[in-house]
Amino acid sequence: KGKNIQPTRTLEEFVSALKKPRIAMMMVKAGAPVDAVINQLSPLLEKGDIIIDGGNSLFTDTQRREKELAARGIHFVGMGVSGGEEGALKGPSLMPGGSRESWEVIAPIFRKIAAQVDGEPCCRYMGPNGAGHYVKMVHNGIEYGDIQLICESYAILKDILEMDAAQLAEVFTEWNRGELESYLIEITSQIFRKIDPETGKPLVDMILDKAGQKGTGIWTLQAAIRQYVVISTINAAVEARVVSSRKDERVAASKILPHPRLRKFKGNRARLIDAVRDALYASKIVSYAQGMELLRSGSAEYKWNLNLSDIATIWRGGCIIRARFLNRIVEAYQRDAELHNLLLDRYFTRAIKKAQPKWRLVVALAVKHGVAVPAFSASLAYFDSYRSARLPANLLQAQRDFFGAHTYERIDKPGVFHTEWTEPDHKSAAKPTEPKTPEPHHAGE
Repeated sequence: KGKNIQPTRTLEEFVSALKKPRIAMMMVKAGAPVDAVINQLSPLLEKGDIIIDGGNSLFTDTQRREKELAARGIHFVGMGVSGGEEGALKGPSLMPGGSRESWEVIAPIFRKIAAQVDGEPCCRYMGPNGAGHYVKMVHNGIEYGDIQLICESYAILKDILEMDAAQLAEVFTEWNRGELESYLIEITSQIFRKIDPETGKPLVDMILDKAGQKGTGIWTLQAAIRQYVVISTINAAVEARVVSSRKDERVAASKILPHPRLRKFKGNRARLIDAVRDALYASKIVSYAQGMELLRSGSAEYKWNLNLSDIATIWRGGCIIRARFLNRIVEAYQRDAELHNLLLDRYFTRAIKKAQPKWRLVVALAVKHGVAVPAFSASLAYFDSYRSARLPANLLQAQRDFFGAHTYERIDKPGVFHTEWTEPDHKSAAKPTEPKTPEPHHAGE
């Protein structure tokens, strides 16, 4: 009532009711259903009309669809939408990708319905063809990482400190007042307070520990592998869901495989809680550094010219990963738009330095107590690898040259070399060789 909504019963009636240039938006399940709607809708449209896909489509599908429709003069916009049920009511974060011409037409509409932060709409043009859905895919991968890191913090506090739901609610409420302030931390504190009306127990304790996923995290991993980008924290988060899904196997294994026999934690509880908070923040920094690197790599690969500061800006409101932390990322890319890795920004360098001792303590304590922390561990391992001037990959290259004659480079002189490893030393001196055709990073093993 009071809304300018005109119901229609057929696609033909729907299209005829639209003003030109027509703008038709769909939100259907990714894959074949999107193509089915396009095949039904596009014959009814004219040159200059616009189709918007607001679902979680794979960005390569969006690239294909945009190209096919552009040949017929129809604009196709792949728009990432994040916010869940609350976003639908209060305004989502919108990540549109497509032609600049189509963006100029739809911008006034979507800027109005997007979430607002500091008076700015959480909707900016991402780039051509599949850029919007690529950004949304990476957003979802980062979301996987955020959720897993929070779950590992919960596991440490619950299993080592034996905290109950009421105590956990207080901890997460306190964390939400500092640098960890975010939608996910906020709802986590609310989750711990929810009581199951059937049992009178905290509802979280009655929920089966068997996680689901829709596949966007896997898409993120596949994109990273193709582009040779490390997103180990997100990878750990995806794999943690896979392990959790094998509930029956885990229950059986728990009766067979040994676990550490340790006494109850006797240390300073308040200090450990603070240490877990710092470990969570440091791991979160690494996870976002990896995600932003994937965005930077994708931008170069597909010539999208993504603005990383803009992306962090529109993620500050409406979406699932909205957080105070994103302001720091915006500032980092405003200082240096070409920043290669978020860890190298002065703020994040200082934050990691401050958190590092407690971060290591928490990971070591979790390992000692047999509490699985794959995302914490992956984040710390990435940090240690990235900050190392020399890694053991020299041995790796020697092994590859030994079994496959893949050659290696030396630290004392230029060139590409091969050694006959089974020959006596005086006969097996490294011999310069012609560089091979550059091989894929994974070839030869």
